[in-house]
Amino acid sequence: MIPEEFDESFQPIIGAPVTIRPLRPDDSGIERDFVSGLSNETRYNRLLGGAIKVSDEYIRRLTELDWSREAAFAAVTMLGDRESIIGVARYVIEDDGEDCEFALVLADAWQGRGIGRRMLEKLMNIAAQRGIKRMHGEILSTNVPMLALVRKLGFRLKRHPQDATVTRAVKYL
Repeated sequence: MIPEEFDESFQPIIGAPVTIRPLRPDDSGIERDFVSGLSNETRYNRLLGGAIKVSDEYIRRLTELDWSREAAFAAVTMLGDRESIIGVARYVIEDDGEDCEFALVLADAWQGRGIGRRMLEKLMNIAAQRGIKRMHGEILSTNVPMLALVRKLGFRLKRHPQDATVTRAVKYL
């Protein structure tokens, strides 16, 4: 069941009003547009250098969630007469039930406006409310803006033990 009580609207530093709300199965069309519209650099940073095929199955996996073990929130705004996703933050709970891995991606034109920070703070708060004790994420070591954001939010950073190009960010909630 999608938790509608998590909706939150705000005015970013620059730009149109933004709402952060749970990602829903009926968002598949605007999620496809969002993922397809990411720049090569943003895709590279978000996917740790890997490439993905934006298939129907991939979009379905992103939008049809098991809310008992994962959460995903979309930052949406009206662009013209149409709602558009400009960012997504998500976590998946690890098998131990105490840890979760997070991911965050913002459309290029919306980066640097405080939206990512707001989304990650929301994700951390909800994870803590659900009893998750630690949140971690894998970030390319060259993704300086993301590393700066998680550092400001209190994550500890260390090199990934198997891959020097990846930094692991960990925060106790």
